[in-house]
This record gives sequence, C-alpha cells and structure tokens, in this order.
Amino acid sequence: MNRLSLNQITTKGWSLPEAVRGCAAAGVTAIGLWRDKVEEVGVATAARLVREAGLAVSSLCRGGFLTAEGPEAHRAALADNLRALEEAAELGTDTLVMVVGGVPEGSRDLAGARERVADRLAELAPYAGDLGVRLAIEPLHPMFCADRAVVSTLGQALDLAERHPVEQVGVVVDSYHVWWDPDLAGQIARAGARIASYQVCDWTLPLPADVLLGRGHVGDGHIDFGALTAMVTAAGYTGWIETEIFNQEIWDTPGDETLATVVERHRAHVMVA
Repeated sequence: MNRLSLNQITTKGWSLPEAVRGCAAAGVTAIGLWRDKVEEVGVATAARLVREAGLAVSSLCRGGFLTAEGPEAHRAALADNLRALEEAAELGTDTLVMVVGGVPEGSRDLAGARERVADRLAELAPYAGDLGVRLAIEPLHPMFCADRAVVSTLGQALDLAERHPVEQVGVVVDSYHVWWDPDLAGQIARAGARIASYQVCDWTLPLPADVLLGRGHVGDGHIDFGALTAMVTAAGYTGWIETEIFNQEIWDTPGDETLATVVERHRAHVMVA
C-alpha cells in the first residue's frame, strides 16, 4: 500500500477535491493528477488541497502531442508543454507524462512525425531540467499509433530519452501498452534509472468499440503483474505504482467502490516479495 497511487482518470467522475478525500479515506497516499481536473479548481488550489491531505503527487498527465506540422502548431505545442511543466512543478511532482501524438490528420508521414517528436523533446528537455520535472515518454500500444502516439515500444521511447540527461527525460512503463513486447524484459533492464513512472491496469477482451476504454482492473485480464513488477523492481525502480484505468463501466461505478477494488487488486496482484 505504501507505493500505491490512484491515477485520477480511474475515478473519472470524481472532482479533484473528491479524489483527494477518497484517497485519504482509503489510506492511499499518492495521486496522479490530470490537467483538466486541476484546471477546474486552479493549480494553486489543487496544490493546496493535495498538500493539506498529506498526499504526494506521483505524476501529472499529460504533456506531449508534439507531432503537428507547421510553425503555428509547433509554437502552440511548445507553449502548452511549457505550461504543463510549470503546473507539474507547482503541484510538487517531478514527472510529466508525455503522450507524444499521432500522425497528423491527412498525413501518412510516420517517419516525419517521429522526427518532430525528437526535435520538440530537445527543445523542452532543458526547460524541464531547470524546473526539476522529467519528461516521461509513454509508449502506447501500436493500435494508437495513428491518433495518439507514434512511439509504440519501450525501446523507441528509450532511444529518444537517452539523447538527454536522465534527470530531464525518462520513460513510463504502462502495463497495458507494453506487456505484449517480446523484448520487454531487456528494455526494462535497459531503462534502469530512466523509469519515471510505472502504471498498471489489465488487458481484457473483447475490446470495446472505442478501444481507448478497453482497460480493466488488475487481475481481470491477461497480464502477469507479478512478473512485470519484478522486472521493474530489478531495474531499480522504487517509486509510485499508479493504477490508471480507462473503462466506461468502471467510470460509472461509485468512486469509493472503484478505489476499494484498486486497493484489493494492488495487494493481490501487483506487489511482489
């Protein structure tokens, strides 16, 4: 329990004050915040609420979406990510999760989109370092390559991260997105101190029509969390373990019930001796 963090999207129906109260009541001592929920109350108020509840902020979701073409889109993406870094620093987290963006609408230039990600990370990384916040590149399952992330594997994420100091750019190990990778053990070992966040939820079938919402509670699907946690631990990661679930049925469940299940499944499936 001392490493469990509730990623706020798991209880999407809760406002930030409700999520803070829910974590405190359940004995969960960390929360991963989302920028839209923070915006509802303001960054200063969000930081105060979390601090007064005694919670740590394990991460801020999210920055990224760096692949748009053209100078105006370039400036907008950089400006938004600079704001996200400043918000992360004010909220007291050292991790800004980066969903890098998909192939721009109307384009088929996947290689070009990946080049823009690399270029824009290079612009953001020094600023992140100045603020004490890491850009945490999250590889997403290949089915999201077109619309959400042209970085699909942990190896790709590390190729980008390793161009920068470890305190500026790291990676996210999200069970849902990487569990299938035949080179996963080797890439987690390679990541080592680059692991900025470890997120968990399960791969369940059948996938819904909106595949974004196909994630299940830990233990309901096909992922071996004991083995995955052991890999991440052996790589040296000792930080928070966020449960992050996108699932309409779970979102429609009362938040306290969802959080109780998160706690139970964390104890039963995620932690290893």
